[in-house]
Amino acid sequence: MKYDVCVIGGCGHVGLPLAIVLADKGKNVCIYDTNEKSIETIKSGVIPFFEENAEPLLAKVLASGKLHFSAKPDVVAESDTAVLIIGTPVDEHLNPKFRIMKEVIDGLMPYFYEGQLLILRSTVYPGLSKRINDWFIAAGKKIHVAFCPERILEGKALEELESLPQIISSFTDEGVKRAADLFSLLTTDLVYVEPMEAELAKLFTNSWRYLKFAIANQFYMIANDYNIDFYNIYYAMTHNYNRTKDFPRPGFAAGPCLFKDTMQLAAFNNNNFHLGHTAMLINEGLPNYIVKQLKQQFTLSEMKVGILGMAFKAESDDIRESLSYKLKKILEIEAKKVLCADPYVKDACIIDEAAVLQESDIIIIATPHKQYDNLNIKNKKVVDIWNVLKQGGKI
Repeated sequence: MKYDVCVIGGCGHVGLPLAIVLADKGKNVCIYDTNEKSIETIKSGVIPFFEENAEPLLAKVLASGKLHFSAKPDVVAESDTAVLIIGTPVDEHLNPKFRIMKEVIDGLMPYFYEGQLLILRSTVYPGLSKRINDWFIAAGKKIHVAFCPERILEGKALEELESLPQIISSFTDEGVKRAADLFSLLTTDLVYVEPMEAELAKLFTNSWRYLKFAIANQFYMIANDYNIDFYNIYYAMTHNYNRTKDFPRPGFAAGPCLFKDTMQLAAFNNNNFHLGHTAMLINEGLPNYIVKQLKQQFTLSEMKVGILGMAFKAESDDIRESLSYKLKKILEIEAKKVLCADPYVKDACIIDEAAVLQESDIIIIATPHKQYDNLNIKNKKVVDIWNVLKQGGKI
């Protein structure tokens, strides 16, 4: 084969770091992506999103000739292994959408060949790996379908690809062996399970994190309703007390995975996941809660409100499913004007941070970027649910 690995959908947050690392390990890697603009950007040595230490390694593998690019699907047929980076989103009714995956597989079907290894890397609805395996059987192609879910933290992908265990599953023994051989280039810590066990392991992990954030947010709102600073309680709970060392701070729990995966798990269990649905109501309701509290104290219709941080998490430029934008939409109805700043995000709504700080009557720190730690904001109402300024989190 011309390529050892073809990363399908390889220009994104999950596929690109994996492609770069595998190329650095000596594999001939081809990124197949229909986004030609992203391909040209990456070929020029630029990562199109924030990822720590990625550009020096990208420059290295580009110079080595180990990383290749194509906007045409025929490279799939020239690859020993294909890694598919397309997950299962949820629709407006919080049900999984299978059509995208089916369309992609159908479109690529002519390029898959007998004995090829296909690794599904993104989160999928439980049982979808088997359905994909069945699609190949129905098409008369013996493809070794494996599900090896990514587990990286955006921005830390290069570090975590090699520091975290890799989950290995497949429907054939050969698929298990070949997937293990590939990921053993990253780590010797491999976990072997059945495909549906791997699918549920990923969904359970993200749902567990989403539930933990919801508990923190619920406790925060309870304390705030009684005019108590939650962070005094938080310190009392967590200081030198191992049983609460993993208790998160309250804040916007968002992004492209946690909410979606929690809802997929609920759908899988016939919507009998009351903890998951309650967590969704709490986490998604936090922007509304903040605005409600401000309305009780101020005449918002006469005030300008500044939002600091539009990315869904700190030190990131990713705005997918960011609750900062939900907060912005609510405030655009209630406030005189809404001003937004973020050091990483490029968006039409973003203006200079200094202008936001000067013009706003109320400042909301929505994303805990490190550069906000030393802000000196005087004579303005500040909402700091993350306690970035170490002055408490009361609204």
